[in-house]
Amino acid sequence: MGDKERLLDEFSSDESVSSNGRRKSPWYFGIGFLLFWLILFVAVVMPFFHHVPNPKTMEDFNKGEFIAQRAMDNLYNLVKIGPKVVGSFNNENKTVQYLLNELALIKEHVLDDYFDIEIDHQQVSGSYIHWTMVNMYQGVQNLVIKLSPKNCTSDTYLLVNSHFDSKPTSPSAGDAGQMVSIILEVLRVMSTTRQSFQHPIIFLLNGAEENPLQASHGFVSQHKWAKNCKVFLNLEGGAGGGRELLFQTGPNHPWLVEAYKQNALHPFATTVGEEIFQTGSMPSDTDFGILVKYGSLIGLDLAQNINGFTYHTKYDGYEIIPADSVQSMGDNILSFVRALSNATELRDTAAYALGPSVFFDVLGLYVVSYTESTGVILNYSVAVATIILIFVSICRMSGISQVSIGYVLCWFTPILVVQVIAFVLGIGLPIIIAYYFDKCGLPLTYFTTSELMFGLYVCPSLFGLCLPSYIFLKLPNNRKVSFGQQLQLFLHSQALILSVLGICLTLYGLRSTYVLTWTLVFYVLPLVLNLITSLHDRSLAWIGFLLIGQLVSFLYNTYLQYTLIKCMIAMMGRFGRSTNPDLFMSGINALGTVMAMGFLIPLVNIFRRPGLILVTLLTVIGISIYVATCTHLGFPYRAKTNVERVPYLHVRRTLYEYDGSISKDDSGYLFNFQDRRGPAPLQGTSVNLTGLVGISADCEKYMMCGYPLYDHRWVKNRLNAMWLPREQLIDPPRVPEVELLSKVIQADKQTIRYKFRINVTDHTSIFIQPYEYVNVTNWTFPLAYIDQQTTYHVYFSHGRDSTPLSFFIDCFKSNGVFNVPLFQMGVAGHFIGDKGDQISQEFAKSFPDYAVLIEWPTSYQRFIY
Repeated sequence: MGDKERLLDEFSSDESVSSNGRRKSPWYFGIGFLLFWLILFVAVVMPFFHHVPNPKTMEDFNKGEFIAQRAMDNLYNLVKIGPKVVGSFNNENKTVQYLLNELALIKEHVLDDYFDIEIDHQQVSGSYIHWTMVNMYQGVQNLVIKLSPKNCTSDTYLLVNSHFDSKPTSPSAGDAGQMVSIILEVLRVMSTTRQSFQHPIIFLLNGAEENPLQASHGFVSQHKWAKNCKVFLNLEGGAGGGRELLFQTGPNHPWLVEAYKQNALHPFATTVGEEIFQTGSMPSDTDFGILVKYGSLIGLDLAQNINGFTYHTKYDGYEIIPADSVQSMGDNILSFVRALSNATELRDTAAYALGPSVFFDVLGLYVVSYTESTGVILNYSVAVATIILIFVSICRMSGISQVSIGYVLCWFTPILVVQVIAFVLGIGLPIIIAYYFDKCGLPLTYFTTSELMFGLYVCPSLFGLCLPSYIFLKLPNNRKVSFGQQLQLFLHSQALILSVLGICLTLYGLRSTYVLTWTLVFYVLPLVLNLITSLHDRSLAWIGFLLIGQLVSFLYNTYLQYTLIKCMIAMMGRFGRSTNPDLFMSGINALGTVMAMGFLIPLVNIFRRPGLILVTLLTVIGISIYVATCTHLGFPYRAKTNVERVPYLHVRRTLYEYDGSISKDDSGYLFNFQDRRGPAPLQGTSVNLTGLVGISADCEKYMMCGYPLYDHRWVKNRLNAMWLPREQLIDPPRVPEVELLSKVIQADKQTIRYKFRINVTDHTSIFIQPYEYVNVTNWTFPLAYIDQQTTYHVYFSHGRDSTPLSFFIDCFKSNGVFNVPLFQMGVAGHFIGDKGDQISQEFAKSFPDYAVLIEWPTSYQRFIY
């Protein structure tokens, strides 16, 4: 027999009788055991996750109910308008007029005996600091509706917010046309239903969220009703389909989560999602932060984010939004609005600030919630109780085996070490696979064929969890500690690891530790029952209660794992080039598998030939790797459904020196690839990228690399941006005129004030970099931004008001010599919606159908003053 055959024989063979003389179950029961859990996931978890109510139509009409058909009609008309970029005719005129017409129709049918309704059309300008830039807006629009009970005396309001503007090229059905349509329908139902509520409701349809977040800042900082708003619901759309996820709460108001718990007809929520989002690692933002920071409001942030592959693209159309998901969210929002508009807590929200919450739904059936302080007590209590019960179990084992406790503890020590190795392998093997796929230039193989994650990440995790115990139990048997006891000790080791980890994460302040705690609860409860009934002492009889407990644990942990995968998989396609998204997805799958199967996978050792299970897992892993690397199924992108995002600018770049001469005047395409693969998927296609280079080397020579970076995300990713030179110069629609109005030395003789006027485009970025010997001491923009970084970024946009931008800069120089260069200024004028010249249009047509382009002409001028 050859070495290969001998190894396989050893790997797949096992004694048919365990060390205590108990005959093991047939090997195929082991395969069936694993299949049972897989079938349970497919048959229970997935249907519960995707369950939404049937959409109501006008034929189902009853007073006081949300009707999805009416909302979908509004959505259809909104989508038909097309992209709604701030400053465009579509956004500032067509959309606003359509919404005003709809609001007028709603107002006509208001129950005058019950309600008063006011509609205010706000046009607002302002500025604030957002991430690494001054976010300045001019003439952006809000439609604000106030619905009040007749003769209402309450001066505290509920705010319901979403936005109608869009990203470039997007018809914005998912983000956030569906939310606007839901708000219109909720307003329609509330204003035509005989009911009572205590507090007026403000419905805010804001016209500049994608810019980002400008219109909500304009409302909360300047609108006459804003100071009365105390609680808000923020509705967002990161995709289309499924239930909306509650992913931000409060902050520090558990009663809001309790209100969600009592009123969500189709609950979907988790603290895990909140903590992941608030790390800032997700490529998204919402008005939630603006309303909390600048309005001192509290609220709930809810978003539909399943199937977000077409988010912010031209394929975000009406056809991708299921009516049942609109019905689901509409039911919830209508229920929340009714509940919160009657909440006594609105009268004094500060009295209910009791800290953060721990919250999660269970299969969409109900919500579990409690305060963070309660969670800390629960985490510590369960962890300590687990450790105590493990010791009690070991004491019982010593009595049954007639050996000392010290002897069992000595046997427990190597088992604990082996289980630690299994725990590390269970998490580490999927991450290693993700790392090497990335090294081979093959990230995102699961982007379209998500089933590949089972073979690439779940099976390696199971293999890592199972292998150490399999090897250990194949070693010479210990006759004093039975096979069943050894198996229990492996499970105790897993519980001990989770307990210690739970204590550490609780000390760290992670509320998501609840996942560990509740996983331990459903291990400890069966252990208590086994100890009470003495099943603990009878060979493998304790497995029955264990499996019942693990049934609950498995269902929740796989539900959470599936939730995170479905919500985040599409985000991996816009995670940027600097981060390997596979590490993120492999980590989610690994942790989910360890939590769901950590107490189950060692049980395969009760069956004959457990090595066959390991061989089966290896086979699935091998097949998955082959499919991912050698077949079309592993290619990430598909036309229209799972697209590659390719944002780029058609740039005309002119660099002026201090004396006014031009040192560079060229053109090209500036790419900001949004996923890890970058330009690689386009190689070998019809698009000609010959000469494409990274711009990182230019970042050391020029201010902001010398290119017209669009917004804060482009600035953040600038080291990964790429430049494709073009011989023919681009002639943009116009070049913003930068006019130096004056420069005046101030009274202290060490400061000079420069005044400028720029006839800006509706999206303009201005970069200012003082030389080392110069300090900017004052300027038109928010002062808090000065001295935070070496290059200042002012992101400016306008809605209906296209008045030129005027501003001043005060430069301090200690020696008072001002006839030398003091600062550089770059002005990037963006012409969103313009298709560019004929050469640019032909270039765009050469891209493959799976590449969705987000592109427009841009002029860039660099001046030295």
